[in-house]
Amino acid sequence: MTMTRKLLLPLALTLAIAACSKPADEAAAPAADAPAATETAAPAADAAAAAPAADAIQIASGTYKLDPTHTDVLVQWSHFGFSHPTAHFGSAEGTLVYDAADVTKSTVEVKLPLTGLNSFTAKFDEHLKSADFFDAAKFPAATFKSTKVEANGTNKLTVTGDLTIKDITKPVTLDVTINGGGEHPMAKVPAAGFDATTTIKRSDFGVGAYAPNVSDEVNIRITTEATGEKPAA
Repeated sequence: MTMTRKLLLPLALTLAIAACSKPADEAAAPAADAPAATETAAPAADAAAAAPAADAIQIASGTYKLDPTHTDVLVQWSHFGFSHPTAHFGSAEGTLVYDAADVTKSTVEVKLPLTGLNSFTAKFDEHLKSADFFDAAKFPAATFKSTKVEANGTNKLTVTGDLTIKDITKPVTLDVTINGGGEHPMAKVPAAGFDATTTIKRSDFGVGAYAPNVSDEVNIRITTEATGEKPAA
């Protein structure tokens, strides 16, 4: 009897181990058949690669005048790190000469009369126009004149030019996005639209009062529309 028990005990242990291991093997089988993560990700990657590139916006060659109603130069800075006030320069005047065949031959020239400076607070407007900042009575306008225009990808331009404030001239580079081109739906004349951004140091132009508590760096965002002459019949 004792011998029989000794023979049955190892057999029972073997059967128990086999029974416990069987569900684990069955659970592992579907995982082995499942597709790898890279296989499931491949269609998404292929779809992204197949996405069509943006169409290049066509602008007719010619001379365009900036539309002051739809042109805004918005500046923003940090005030003691607590807020980011803004002011804008309206009443812009300017001319864009665009060469569709060779964009490097294009030019832009802009005048920003300080009468159009608006910080949305009348008292602050007076301070900005005072001798502490722009001294508008002595220097009534800021100007920008391009020195180089380069293509920088689809519907992108890099425009370098001279910015003059208070008779101080410094080079500035604008990152430009072409928004649209074609016939203006209302005026029925050639039209073009752009956005642009840059960052300058106001102390470079003699308007650095209260820096660095009020940030020396000023972010500039520009949006503009320009229209050309009506084509000859």
